[in-house]
Amino acid sequence: MKKLLLFAFAATMLAACNQPKQSNLNNNEDMKEQTFQEVAGRTNFGAQHALMTTPQPCVMIATWDKDKNPDVMMAAWAGQYDYNQIVISLSKHKTTENLELTGAFTISFADERTVVESDYFGIVSGNKVPDKVARAGFTVTPSPNVDAPIINEYPLTLECKVVSFEDGILVGEVVNMSADESVLTDGKVDLGKLKPIVFDAAGVSYRSIGGEVGKAWGAGKKLLEE
Repeated sequence: MKKLLLFAFAATMLAACNQPKQSNLNNNEDMKEQTFQEVAGRTNFGAQHALMTTPQPCVMIATWDKDKNPDVMMAAWAGQYDYNQIVISLSKHKTTENLELTGAFTISFADERTVVESDYFGIVSGNKVPDKVARAGFTVTPSPNVDAPIINEYPLTLECKVVSFEDGILVGEVVNMSADESVLTDGKVDLGKLKPIVFDAAGVSYRSIGGEVGKAWGAGKKLLEE
């Protein structure tokens, strides 16, 4: 099985919204009955905690409904599955209904500028508020590559088609990535300009990503030289 890789612009994860799925709740009940050996010198939480993988990226999934109304939801558990594929675990939502209808979606990333709107998309269901994108003051452009909307207010977007969606696990193939010039430096996406936020499950809050602390495939070379 392919390894779950680091998502291009945030930490790792796997699943939907900021709310646990019913199946997860059932699993947690089973976990309460399990015993474990405590690690000496540390506070031990067992399996009953919110920090399986944290922080988690705030992924915004946009789809069309049957009437071509745009819908957006926030997903907290998602990850890169292959070089051009992503994976997200989703319980039943308006989004899952739309995915089965269109076989396509776009992914954007909540950022410091859109905390209020992005959280709104995570707590309000499209089934109850079908015009929630407009209510948030956001606008859309139809993707030229897949049957899904691009949310104009998010400067980075992945256009994706559904590869598979079984047992709540969505695998999508990225057909195209587009970015506004405002988040680019030397033709590359600059996280310092994008300012994506992450979900802190322990504090039930959103946090901004800090500055660069080292170069990937470079910082560790210091130990090779010693």
